[in-house]
Amino acid sequence: MEWTTADLLDLHPETSVLDHGLRPFGGGGRMAGPVLIVQAPADNTHVRAALETPGEGRVLVVDGEGVMSCALVGDNLASLALENGWAGIVINGCIRDSAIIAGMPVAVWALGTSPRRSDKKDRGGVIPETTLLDVRIQQGDWLYADTDGVLAARTPIHDS
Repeated sequence: MEWTTADLLDLHPETSVLDHGLRPFGGGGRMAGPVLIVQAPADNTHVRAALETPGEGRVLVVDGEGVMSCALVGDNLASLALENGWAGIVINGCIRDSAIIAGMPVAVWALGTSPRRSDKKDRGGVIPETTLLDVRIQQGDWLYADTDGVLAARTPIHDS
């Protein structure tokens, strides 16, 4: 079945919606996959480390703590996501190189853009859970996204 977030939400109304400010930036369209969460307090060291590993169809959730003063993902990291098989990236923070990312077949969602790069001081790391836009997300939860928005579910809710 070809799914849309609207149809999935109609079928599973208990599903959480991350509907307060995330915007699609990548040209990859929809995405679905289990979550890996990385905390990145104005520092994308661990974002890069995660994206350098095999994504295996997962979605990287970047807990940037809503910081809007720097970007946590740019075109180089979006390219790593593509090369290593990540389904997409959702960032509680900003990206840069948005025009380039828009032309890439990768799903990237973020709060906004900033031309400033992040620190590289090895702060943050993989964490078991986070709250993103009032939605609690745990490692292994599933995220779904298309042009209508982003959903979070505890288990897969789509038909293969």
